[in-house]
Amino acid sequence: MSAMWWGVIGTSVAAFAFKYIGHSIPDRHMEHPKMLRVNVLIPIALLSALVAVQTLTEKTKLTFDHRVLGVGVAFVALLLKAPFPIVVLTAALSSAVLYRFG
Repeated sequence: MSAMWWGVIGTSVAAFAFKYIGHSIPDRHMEHPKMLRVNVLIPIALLSALVAVQTLTEKTKLTFDHRVLGVGVAFVALLLKAPFPIVVLTAALSSAVLYRFG
């Protein structure tokens, strides 16, 4: 068996163990106000990290291209409290225009 398969099996066992341990935590610990605040913020942090990686990298290199403009326009539109479809359309349109003509 190759090292890759040992890695796959090892990470599978670790993922199962983490899930089992997570389900074994008593409810009184998970219902603590501080834990509830942290659980609300975790998806926001993960999504922000995903957007940053997808926007600023190309394979293994740091790049600044049309995607940065699109995220910037979306950010400004959100600051101006634009409806979500408008945010998406303006970001996509500005990114597409820079990609085509830039």
